[in-house]
Amino acid sequence: MSRFFQPGKKGHDAESLAQRYLEQQGLRSLERNYRCKLGEIDIIMQQQDTLVFVEVRYRKQSAFGSAAESVTTAKQRKLIRAAQHYLQTHRLYDAPCRFDVLAISGEQSEQIDWIPNAFQQELV
Repeated sequence: MSRFFQPGKKGHDAESLAQRYLEQQGLRSLERNYRCKLGEIDIIMQQQDTLVFVEVRYRKQSAFGSAAESVTTAKQRKLIRAAQHYLQTHRLYDAPCRFDVLAISGEQSEQIDWIPNAFQQELV
């Protein structure tokens, strides 16, 4: 598959690219596009015993900020609430977890920045 995104499929293509990239780094995919009334998590992966909640961001250009910078505090709160829902629903009360951001930028998605532990929040 070309790394160039087709119009209308950017989000799906970015998530597919991110998932493949993280699998190549040794993470194992558990779920994609987890949705609940509190929010959505793009990809849920596992790295050893740690659950990794991944937010994927794509920006063709960085004129209005980088892809990683687009993960606002409000977006972080939504991700945290969705992750709490996932953990409770799956009865993973004591599972170690973290929030990563995978930022893809460039017209042909030539730049991939993986930011492990991009932000932290105590999950209960």
